[in-house]
Amino acid sequence: MSETTNTNEEKKKPSLNGRRAVPSNNSNDEENEVPEIEVFGLMPRGFNPKDYLHVVDIHMFKEPHEINKQQHHTDKYYSPKLIVRRGQLFQIQIDFNRPYKPETDQFWLEYLIGRYPQQNKGTYIPIPVDDVLKPGRWGAKITHKENNSVRLSIMSSATCIVGKFRLYIAVLTPFGILRTHRNPATDTYILFNPWCQEDAVYLDDEKEREEYVLNDVGIVFHGNINDIKLRSWSYGQFEENILDACLFLMDKAELELSGRGNPIKICRVVSAVINARDDNGVIAGSWDNTYTYGVAPSAWTGSVDILLEYYSSKQPVQYGQCWVFAGVFNTVLRCLGIPARLVTNYSSAHDNNANLQLDFFLDDKGEVDTKLTKDSVWNYHCWNEAWMTRPDLPVGFGGWQVVDGTPQETSDGMYRCGPASVQAIKHGHVCFQFDAPFVYAEVNSDIVYSRREKNGTQVIEKIDTTHVGQLIVTKEVGGDGMMEITEEYKFQEGSEEERLALETAVMYGVKKQTAQDTMYQPQTDVDMDFQVQKAVLGSDFKVTITFRNKSHNYYTATTYLSGHIVVSFTGTKRYLFSFLFLPSASAFDVVIKSSEYLSDLLDQASFHFFVTARINETGKTLATQKATVLEIPTLKIKTQGEMVAGKEMSVTVKFTNPLKKTLDNVTLRLEGPGVLRTMKKEFRIPMNSTLIWEVKCIPERPGLRKLIASLNCDALRHVYGELNVQIQRP
Repeated sequence: MSETTNTNEEKKKPSLNGRRAVPSNNSNDEENEVPEIEVFGLMPRGFNPKDYLHVVDIHMFKEPHEINKQQHHTDKYYSPKLIVRRGQLFQIQIDFNRPYKPETDQFWLEYLIGRYPQQNKGTYIPIPVDDVLKPGRWGAKITHKENNSVRLSIMSSATCIVGKFRLYIAVLTPFGILRTHRNPATDTYILFNPWCQEDAVYLDDEKEREEYVLNDVGIVFHGNINDIKLRSWSYGQFEENILDACLFLMDKAELELSGRGNPIKICRVVSAVINARDDNGVIAGSWDNTYTYGVAPSAWTGSVDILLEYYSSKQPVQYGQCWVFAGVFNTVLRCLGIPARLVTNYSSAHDNNANLQLDFFLDDKGEVDTKLTKDSVWNYHCWNEAWMTRPDLPVGFGGWQVVDGTPQETSDGMYRCGPASVQAIKHGHVCFQFDAPFVYAEVNSDIVYSRREKNGTQVIEKIDTTHVGQLIVTKEVGGDGMMEITEEYKFQEGSEEERLALETAVMYGVKKQTAQDTMYQPQTDVDMDFQVQKAVLGSDFKVTITFRNKSHNYYTATTYLSGHIVVSFTGTKRYLFSFLFLPSASAFDVVIKSSEYLSDLLDQASFHFFVTARINETGKTLATQKATVLEIPTLKIKTQGEMVAGKEMSVTVKFTNPLKKTLDNVTLRLEGPGVLRTMKKEFRIPMNSTLIWEVKCIPERPGLRKLIASLNCDALRHVYGELNVQIQRP
């Protein structure tokens, strides 16, 4: 080779960093060129490859009804390629140009992934044909010979890389190696295997595997602790191109291919790439109630549209909030074969400085000072749990791990969270990676209301130890009901174990403030509470504040009620009143008028109320907070005609406008995995009128399916409807 061509070659190579001998291999999409003929020494004259054994065809048994997809639980994936799970046998058949003679013929298989395949990185896997297969190790064995064909059983390693592999068959001849040419039809996707005991994501309960890996529709619990609401979410992990979109996310996150057999690493990088902060990831979050250039978070009905849009545009999809991040994350995990579930924590703390307490600062008048108060309590927050072993932690911390794609705080310099062991959080072992202190604070913080005196001393007015993390739930296995998992995260409030877990967390460096410059002398002889009347969006409702005076003293109080519209956390309405209460219970009502709140376009039709009361005689302050969700009308879905796979049926969505005004720019969405792809239409709905939208579709898959609809416009969000439909076999 001449000098000049050599330097050109050098220029083309990517720059190498540090001592790395081979460039980083972090794209499942890129490929290398594999020589079809690899000659030993000089090629003899008259050498004709066709004189030797060579491959005519390869059968992958990749149809949904065939053995591979049936045995590997991958028959639901809409993909023409072979998809198998690691650590488990699968079959292929090779047709040669003549009968295979084991005495003289020698061939082997080669699986390659990425652009720089290397055997020691698990990205180049040569598999000789052997008589014995070892469980959980790569190997191939001939199980059947007939005419020119051989059938092989192939075992993959239970720890191998998860992704898309290229397959070549190599045949040895006296003069060199003959390989099959590059054929994308033989590409093989290898996924995690919760059915395999050697796999890090092994789950030993079949019903749980069906729920946490194979169920493509889930439930998101939202609302608030006193008024739990639920909606369905279409995960759609088996839909067309979703698997490729999920593998692309790991390329986007630049996760080295050799790390892609490790569920801990995958969860960590996907947690970062699900949100668009700092890496142009999948979903751009928005909490300010203006969604001009995108889709309002409440309008999405599932993950498929979001992932496919990102996969094609490579630009963040607008917009998401916590349940959207969690819904999409769940799709990615289940699609790759990692058991996963979506979790909702009611009264979820966002602690800025990991001191295990939320600081609410009151001003001189007893109102919450929004400038100083940086911590917040969300009426609910959604995250995910992924199931895996944790060989990096002491024994006992495997199982469910918290992973969260909602951007809240940075972790190792990026917006991500987890995987954090649920067991470690419960016992206060927040020293174990990743991000356990943050999750511990989300479910277990105390709320501290404090006030600064003129001389700079800080006076604590109230400590509320029970408000945060009151209820943690997920969807039950095999049904649409709610399963409470609070006890997985924390011991009974006030129990001996709970105190011990807290002390453990503090011992591991999570600060619990007991500073000398704070004085805490609460007003113990007066209790204050309040109730919010259940109300429908668009109508007035009342808040009832109750004081119980347990002493014989007469007290007067100056009371503030401030209503924040949830999500934006900016106080919008304030009510101030003073009154006298006698030694017993006193109650009074505040009416919240619809005319006062409707103009603020309630994103979640949800209020967060703070009530603070300053006892004039003692100067002490009482404080408490609660969220409430207004009732929103639902969409009614009906079907007509017989519901048979492959036959046309019709679906009708119906909605009546509840507001005293015309609804403009109304978007309706309808989707149902296996029944119909997402459909969208724009409407205008006058006051007091009813909208009826009829859609024709041809269901593809028999079985119990779910239709999910959402309605969205600036004046009305979080309007849903759903319907279970039984699709018959043709």
